[in-house]
Amino acid sequence: MSLQKVISQSVIKAVGDLYETELPTVEFQPTRKDFEGDITVVVFPMLRFVKGNPVEIGTKIGEYLQENVDEVAKFNVVKGFLNLVIDDVFYLNFFNSIYAETDFGYVKTPSKDAVMVEYSSPNTNKPLHLGHIRNNLLGYSVSEILKAAGKKVYKTQIVNDRGIHICKSMLAWLRFGDDETPESSGLKGDHLVGKYYVAFDKAYKEQIAELVANGTEKGKAEKEAPILLEAQEMLRKWEGGDAETVALWKKMNGWVYEGFDITYKNLGVDFDKLYYESDTYLLGRDVVKDGLERGIFFKKEDGSVWIDLTDEGLDEKIVLRSDGTAVYMTQDIGTAIQRVTDHPDINGMVYTVGNEQDYHFKVLFLILKKLGYDWAQQLYHLSYGMVDLPSGKMKSREGTVVDADDLIESMENTAESISEELGKLDGYSDAEKKQLYRTIGLGALKYYILKVDPKKRILFNPEESVDFQGNTGPFIQYTYARIQSILRKADFDVSTALDMTFELHEKEKELLKQIQLFPETVQLAAENYSPALIANYTYDLVKEFNSFYQQVSILGEADEQKKHFRVQLSKKVGEVIQSAFRLLGIDVPERM
Repeated sequence: MSLQKVISQSVIKAVGDLYETELPTVEFQPTRKDFEGDITVVVFPMLRFVKGNPVEIGTKIGEYLQENVDEVAKFNVVKGFLNLVIDDVFYLNFFNSIYAETDFGYVKTPSKDAVMVEYSSPNTNKPLHLGHIRNNLLGYSVSEILKAAGKKVYKTQIVNDRGIHICKSMLAWLRFGDDETPESSGLKGDHLVGKYYVAFDKAYKEQIAELVANGTEKGKAEKEAPILLEAQEMLRKWEGGDAETVALWKKMNGWVYEGFDITYKNLGVDFDKLYYESDTYLLGRDVVKDGLERGIFFKKEDGSVWIDLTDEGLDEKIVLRSDGTAVYMTQDIGTAIQRVTDHPDINGMVYTVGNEQDYHFKVLFLILKKLGYDWAQQLYHLSYGMVDLPSGKMKSREGTVVDADDLIESMENTAESISEELGKLDGYSDAEKKQLYRTIGLGALKYYILKVDPKKRILFNPEESVDFQGNTGPFIQYTYARIQSILRKADFDVSTALDMTFELHEKEKELLKQIQLFPETVQLAAENYSPALIANYTYDLVKEFNSFYQQVSILGEADEQKKHFRVQLSKKVGEVIQSAFRLLGIDVPERM
């Protein structure tokens, strides 16, 4: 049981015994550095239930706890704050109870109900870019955090593999490609297809300019450019099942999937189930027709079907066009239902999609609730801000996108140059160096992005992210490697905790308090769908360890019992760092 739970239960009992009143909750805060104490009970919220002077109330509760609760050694009251000093035996017992526990902080038995987390969901007309990296890192990390918190998780994506944008790349390849393939060009498949998406846009703009120069109004020229009309005709052929068009579509999408798989592997993310828009774009229409009969939707004079959400503070939303074709909302309704059909244990879904789609998901979730699905109460939009570089925004149609593969390679190169400058790699083979640069570079990228609250926009600075000081991935990785060095130098077996009783150094106690917060942090991160809570917890733990390392002798300690304990405490800190970073998808090196 955590310290907060122990003290909370004891304070509630104290108030019941002393004042014959039931306290619903107890409010805590960290003890200020200038006061003695390990945990602080805030008295002021109790005044709604207990009448009196907060200092007197705090003193009475403190005296009760000191007398009746083994864990409380001393107390002091400052205004309305009850500062409690916790007995060292509590922390030593806690340490002994968790020392041999693998995956400390993780819930070992998952719940029967599952949650599906959707992320990535790219278009098959271009490579993944920096925005996709944040999406993938968030979705993957939230999936791992939910699993650690005791949820059964299915990781999924829906691949946007159809539509006019796909036909644009296909048409440009037919027009300008000269049968170029990934093999003949030396390009990854997704890069090759993306090249023709850019080529289409260039030709399209040239045709618009030519039409305008010949007197066509610009808006009309944008709609009547011959290459656009050809792409629209290609889409009609695809929808009609034209064999030649479908074969080309399969071939070029196949190139893209091979390219995506390489990027996902390099980024360290994976999926349990893939959905394709080409399979799902017809889903949802029957659901809408059923909802129309039940009065959930209504039909306008032109035959289009809508839902009125004005009573919920939204507006009217179309779900079927007048010609009976679906809109994206219809597809998303049908896909959500299909996912629960495929996995009946799903009791919730998380959609990792940028904040420009906030309104869309409000509408989607509300419609699914109105349709009567129980699991619709457990839908969450993991909305996130965009990622910018110091050089500015990204525009994929113009070929100036910050490519995910290039960025990953760039991060490895940055890690290499900074590591070489620091000169800490004597004795490493070339293969070991290459692996280390990859671990550091990817760790820097992932940590820099995940340490920020998902809803906030990020200005990503590659150089800053690979700094070996401050709140960065490499700083935390370096601390982990330092701990492994201590363990290698220890001349005794550290596998089993000793049953020890001695007075703890203040820095030892602070470290144990920080370790104790890890299970609670995992649960909070899961409840808030926020890897940032895990990232910043880990940074706080590492700061605390480095303060301990600098102020307390470890291997140089003369007292064998204390030396043994400090090495074991270091080992446990390393394990918690590794466990926390695993939830962020970040590896830790044994040495740096």
